[in-house]
Amino acid sequence: MPDPTRILILGGGFGGLYAALELERTLARRKDIEVCLVNRDNFFLFTPMLHEVAASDLDITHIVNPVRKLLKRVRFFCGGAESIDLDKRIVHVWHGEEHHPHEMPFDHLVLALGSVTNFHSLPGVAERAMTMKTLGDAIALRNRIIAHLEEADFECCASIRTPLLTFVVAGGGFAGVETAAAINDFIHEALPFYSNIQRADTRVVLVHSGQAILPELSEKLGRYAQTILSRRGVDIRLGVRLASYDGQQVTLSDSAAIASRTLIWTAGTAPNPLLATLPCVQERGRLVVNEHLQCPDHPNVWALGDCAVVPDIKRGGSHPPTAQHALREGRIAARNIAAALKGRPLKPFKFTTLGQLASIGRRTGVANILGVNFSGFLAWWLWRSIYLSKLPRFEKKFRVALDWTLDLFFSKDLVQFKTARDTVDAHRPSAPTVSDACPVPADHATARRREEPALAGHDR
Repeated sequence: MPDPTRILILGGGFGGLYAALELERTLARRKDIEVCLVNRDNFFLFTPMLHEVAASDLDITHIVNPVRKLLKRVRFFCGGAESIDLDKRIVHVWHGEEHHPHEMPFDHLVLALGSVTNFHSLPGVAERAMTMKTLGDAIALRNRIIAHLEEADFECCASIRTPLLTFVVAGGGFAGVETAAAINDFIHEALPFYSNIQRADTRVVLVHSGQAILPELSEKLGRYAQTILSRRGVDIRLGVRLASYDGQQVTLSDSAAIASRTLIWTAGTAPNPLLATLPCVQERGRLVVNEHLQCPDHPNVWALGDCAVVPDIKRGGSHPPTAQHALREGRIAARNIAAALKGRPLKPFKFTTLGQLASIGRRTGVANILGVNFSGFLAWWLWRSIYLSKLPRFEKKFRVALDWTLDLFFSKDLVQFKTARDTVDAHRPSAPTVSDACPVPADHATARRREEPALAGHDR
């Protein structure tokens, strides 16, 4: 029996997953065709709702879908790609904690590896800043916020307390604005449970190099979002860039310094570095493909999403690397692979952006749908309705809708999700006494005595 035709998909984001779903529907049931998806995580992350996990609006598992539940016939390899040999048609992959190597041959290769964070070589940023690209990032940010509130509640030294309660978000695009709005709401809603922290003690700073936030939308919507966030206490710095970060202080390009223990970086991405090793035509690290999503010199190699420069044959230029484009590119790539195997004409990728939406907290949003601007509650309702409809699987839709409904009646959860086991080191030096540390003011000491009896069995 001849070897099956092997279709290999690298990356399980919007582009890769929807390519796999389309191939599952059309080709994967055939015995002479083998389809395999390679992804580091065994789940598909719905990134538009990531900031809601960080702000405790959604449970951490409700915006992820197990790949094995989504794909019944497509094989799944939980691991990463190390290198690609286009001439030999082999991808070197690894899996497991020890990076056990494998070789995976292919006849058709779909590159949907997404992007990586670009810190622009700014001093200290890559080493110390938090990011918002993965589920782990959202959980880590949520834990950091809660940990700093807990520490600041009984911290009397201003030089320590101020950086704990100051959160800086770099980047005024969708990710930065939604993150800043979400954590600002989260902090303010949590304050009633921290009697020693006042609203004036907390600070969320949004740093953006442009003259208006949300440059992906119209300037009018950006100005509206800026006004709303400013009213809610977000300090927006426009026309400046981040210069450096030492873990205690954020320095801006105008020499301004902000004391902060938390920097969230959302100001840059770069194509996956694996693409640079391929002998294909590239533009700024992304593969240049034709209107059929093929690499011209390698017709069995297909690229999409953040990996590709996809020509816009209607308006000229190229399509933006957004999720709504990537998932449709994945479908077209899958259909063109099926057409190529059957000797049929390929279909060009044609798509016009339907709209863009952003949530700016407290049941408020901004949106542009088919050229029409929306703002306020209606835009927020559209944001939730549209993204809920796009979330895969009814189970997850139901869970998210239930979370949102419960959020109307209950306050946000303040539990830290620690994954590492706490250990006690018997040889660790004892903690400093009260006389060695900063003195606790009388009001703090009174609050501590008042709260101590209630702490047993009560989760703050």
